[in-house]
Amino acid sequence: MSERIEDIAQAMVQEGQGILAADESTGTIKKRFDSIGTENTEANRQAYREMLFRSQEAMNDCISGVIMFEETLYQKAVDGTPFVDLIKAAGAVPGIKVDLGAHPLPSAPGETVTEGLDGLRGRLSNYYEAGARFAKWRAVIAIDDVLPTYGGIKANAHALARYAALCQEAGIVPIVEPEVQMDADPADHTIERCHEVTAAVLKTVFAELSDQNVKLEGMILKPNMVVPGSKCAAQCSPEEVAHHTVSVLKRAVPSAVPGIAFLSGGQSVIEATANLNAMNAAFDTPWALTYSYGRALQASALSAWGGNADNVAAGSDAFTQRAKMNSLAAKGEWKEDMEAA
Repeated sequence: MSERIEDIAQAMVQEGQGILAADESTGTIKKRFDSIGTENTEANRQAYREMLFRSQEAMNDCISGVIMFEETLYQKAVDGTPFVDLIKAAGAVPGIKVDLGAHPLPSAPGETVTEGLDGLRGRLSNYYEAGARFAKWRAVIAIDDVLPTYGGIKANAHALARYAALCQEAGIVPIVEPEVQMDADPADHTIERCHEVTAAVLKTVFAELSDQNVKLEGMILKPNMVVPGSKCAAQCSPEEVAHHTVSVLKRAVPSAVPGIAFLSGGQSVIEATANLNAMNAAFDTPWALTYSYGRALQASALSAWGGNADNVAAGSDAFTQRAKMNSLAAKGEWKEDMEAA
């Protein structure tokens, strides 16, 4: 594979393939393991990720990149093969989550800013040596009737742009992830409010990326879909979500960006697939529209595996099924009756 960031970015959004977000922190994966009654040990984390990375049909046909937590980047399979090598052997790009999480934004009640810029240049150099060729940084944008403030949007957009510039300097493709949250309290905002906020966020993010001389051809955008809050009385059809989301993107995202890999946020497994499919079925866009899902790719696999070595095949099959469904959605070819099969 070429080492040009433009070529790596294109490889990450090739048709019918998407990005597996397997970058849960040790704390986050504890919540996942608690839900299936499995102890959060390094050995169990290793076994779970190996099950995913060895799912050959899913990895070869449906997964173009894998976002890992730092621990996972350096882990090996039980036979001694580095996870990075397993991912590369499947034709996917190894990636790494590099932000250090969202923290309260001073003098801005209810808002956060993502930290992790200090020392990032050195960390990126180490990650590159370990085999990572893309990175991810998530900005969390609160939403209600008055939030976010312009200052809150600006702080997160500036951090995203600084991070992206450092990645490209290191030969690493940045995934730029500004997430307007659908399920943060009170989570009762309308789709129209999400449209308004997402448009403002993306406009500011791309202004900051321009100011930091980030090469748009060598990055991937990972935004939220434009959806109502999870507790909003007026929920929306996939066609409505597609209309609002694509409308915002066409006004805010330059055509030089190779691809948009959506986060699933708080959507159900089927919602995330159906909404992505509706966009690809109804719209022609200058960018590939694909997935960068965590729970929406892994929830059924985690449940089928259940922390039991005897269930690895069942967990792998469940992961492969979800990957196939989302691969079809990335081409606008998914139908709900395919789920039963």
